[in-house]
Parts: sequence; C-alpha cells; structure tokens
Amino acid sequence: MNATRRQFLARAAAGLGVAALAPSGLLRAAEPLAARVGGIPGLPHFPAKAKRVIVLWQGGGASHVDLFDHKPGLEAMRLKDLPDSVRSGVRLSAMTSSQKSYPILPALKPFQAYGKSGTWMSSMLPGIGAIADELCLIRSMQTEAVNHSPGVTLAMTGAQVPGRPSLGAWLTYALGAQAADLPGYVVMTSTDVKRTCGQLFYEHYWGSGFIPSRFQGVRLRGEGEPVLYLGDPAGISRAQKRDLLDDLGDLNRHRLAQQGDPEIDTRIAQYEMGYQMQASVPELLDISKEPKHVLDLYGPDVLRRGSFAFHCLLARRLAERGVRCTQLMHSGWDQHGNLDTQLAEQCRDTDQPSAGLVMDLKQRGLLDDTLVVWGTEFGRTVFVQGDITKASAHGRDHFGGAYSLWLAGGGIKAGHVHGETDDFAYNVVKDPVKVHDLQATILHLMGIDHTRLTYRYQGRQFRLTDVAGEVVRGVVA
Repeated sequence: MNATRRQFLARAAAGLGVAALAPSGLLRAAEPLAARVGGIPGLPHFPAKAKRVIVLWQGGGASHVDLFDHKPGLEAMRLKDLPDSVRSGVRLSAMTSSQKSYPILPALKPFQAYGKSGTWMSSMLPGIGAIADELCLIRSMQTEAVNHSPGVTLAMTGAQVPGRPSLGAWLTYALGAQAADLPGYVVMTSTDVKRTCGQLFYEHYWGSGFIPSRFQGVRLRGEGEPVLYLGDPAGISRAQKRDLLDDLGDLNRHRLAQQGDPEIDTRIAQYEMGYQMQASVPELLDISKEPKHVLDLYGPDVLRRGSFAFHCLLARRLAERGVRCTQLMHSGWDQHGNLDTQLAEQCRDTDQPSAGLVMDLKQRGLLDDTLVVWGTEFGRTVFVQGDITKASAHGRDHFGGAYSLWLAGGGIKAGHVHGETDDFAYNVVKDPVKVHDLQATILHLMGIDHTRLTYRYQGRQFRLTDVAGEVVRGVVA
C-alpha cells in the first residue's frame, strides 16, 4: 500500500469513525443525493407541529420598552432615577454599569391594544399589531449575554463562544432537507439603508460547527452573484458540467470508501446541490410573476433586492419549495445614541414585511406548519444612555435581564402573551424564558426532543441546548 505513516494512522482511525457514522446516516456513499436528504432515521421523535422554521432576526437588540412591554406607569417617573432596589443584581454592559444616574425614559410612542386578543404593542408597529391574533408574544425572555456577538451566538448556537452548530444546521442534520434543488438551510442578511449599525453578521451564526459542513447555512447575497462561485466558466455547457460532476463524484466516492471522512460525503453532496441551484436560484429570485396584491403585503421596499422586505418574500417562496430553515438577519437596532430617529426607521423597514410574511403564509395554508420566530439578542434598558437633553445623543443600552420576542404559526398558542416583567420592564416576575428554553421549544415544535438530539465531539455528547433548556409548554397550542 502506497501510504505515509500519517495517512495510515488517519485511515486506521477512520475505520472506527465509519462504524460511528453509519447508524446516523452520515455515511451513505453509494446512495444518490435524493436518498440522502432524509436526516437521521427515527426522527422526528414524535409528530411535529411544524415542518419548517423561518427566523426573522432583528440584530442589535430591539427595545422591548418601546415596542412590546407596555408600562404606562413609567410616564409618571420620566427622568427620575431607576430605584437601586430594582436595578441591583442585573448585569449591565460596561457602557452604563458605572453611570452616576439612571434616569427613566418611558416608551417613545404610545401603545395600543391590537386585535381581538387586545395585545398591547407600540403604535410604531401597525403591521405586526394587525396580526396580533396570530402571535404568541413572549415578554419574559432572559439572556446571560450583554454584548452583541456573544448574544447572537448564544441564540443561534446555544453557547456564547463560536464553534457549535447553529439551529438551522441542527435541524437539517436531524430532519434532512425537503427539496433536492435547494439547500435545507438558507440565510439572507440585510441592514437599514443608512447602515447605522456597526455590528457584523459572522458566518458562525449559520455555521455547522463540528457536525459535517454540508449542514451549514447557504447564504443568498443581496448584491452581485446571489451565491458565490455558483456559475460556470464561459464555454462550459450544462451537459459538460453533468459529465464532469459524474466523474468527480465517482472519484470522491472511491476516496470516501478509503478514508471514511464525512467531509468527502459533504463534497459530493454540495457539488450536486450547486449543480441543481444553477437552475433553481434564478427561478427563486424572479418575483416578476408575483401578483400586485401579494407584493403589497410586504410594502414598497419589496422590489429592492437585498432589502428585508424582499427577503421576507423570498422566505415565503423558500417555504413553498421545501426549505427546512430560512434565517433572515437584519441589523440596525443598536440605538445607543440615535433612539429618537432610528427606532422609527427600523420599524418602518421591518414591520410591514414581517406582518406580510405571516399573512402570506396564512392565506396559502402554510402558516399551520411553518414556525415564524421574530427575535433579537437582548432588549434595551429602561433608563437613558447618553445626554437626554440632545435628541441625537441619547438612547438605551443593551439589556439581557428582560426582553421580548414573538412566535407565529407552527403549533404556537395564537393571540397569547406569555410572561411578565415588573413595572419598569426590568425584572421578569412571571414565567421566565431563557434562551435554551426557547431553543428546546422550537425543536419540540419540529418534533424533536432536545435532550435526545446530540452529536459526539471530542469525547462529549453535545446538543443545541447544552445541559439546560425546558420546553415552554405555555406557548404551545
């Protein structure tokens, strides 16, 4: 055998790895792609309420004080200091933990009751308010993170440190993909037009961590080529590409049989997926045949490629085509010094498209088995950060002690508010929900017991919810 010592040892180790991979369905070298999109045998663990998830991520920390957590009593305390008894024990960021005073700032705009459920939300969210009876609003979210990247990483992967698989990767690993010509996990990113938010969207937010990389999210870009390196060089015909991939696949399968490396299996699958996407992605992005009444649901920005509205429409089109997890990430909610102006702009950018997606899914009969999650990494402080006397020089700091998000469709309790904070929207006083609890609930709605979905890595069984998490039964229909 013509092999180096290193290759021999790697091959010997792979022999043990092959035995471990085979039961989970990760090593199926002789099967065509269409037979390898089914996920792990035996899953889902129980009948699922949702078949797919759409995450509408609001990057930067959307202010629950201004948008979702109605506290009319704060007006009487405007610019009075937040009592020490309320503030003590809650972690703050370094930007405000040493402030000399903590003047209370009530919500910028009035709240109103929406729908038959009478759910109180900001008047800056008329679109989301109009679908209040479809929503489950959680007002008692809590997170340990007080900075952006750790907060998003925790929400997406279950840990504040990068390196673990994301939610979408876990779902496609467990349940497989429903479409043969599109990835099981698609990601789109956008920002406010003025690009006021400095946070970046790191690839580990949709990465596969230590599970095979075929399960990572595929990003559709808003500018230039929708998917990098998807096109063929000039002069290569579709038939030639097919012949090339067939020959390359034979070589890779031969190598896979020798090495037992799951990344070779990934390479086979991704080459084939790329070939299918050369036809499916242009068709996906062509919204010219969408009726005007559908486009109107998403608002005037829907025709601008790369906008949050355009991505919401694509999310519905991806749901129709069987994509398991679609993750929209929109930045601009980090309002430390521009709260008076930027909060309203963010609401205008995202309110109607978010509501339009839910309505569009419902009228097509897709909302019943599609779980929509509108979330953010943390909330904002009820007290002022910066100079309150200057309109463009104050805002709210990061706050993980309490914040809000909402769910729709896919087995959630509609027209329902879960959890409660104190009179200052500062401390959770009823039904707290931690990040791992939310993750456990999402998996539960997809038919997965979060404690049984694990992956062995470096001698330990890992799961999305780490060693915590309880299903939030109060939000499940």
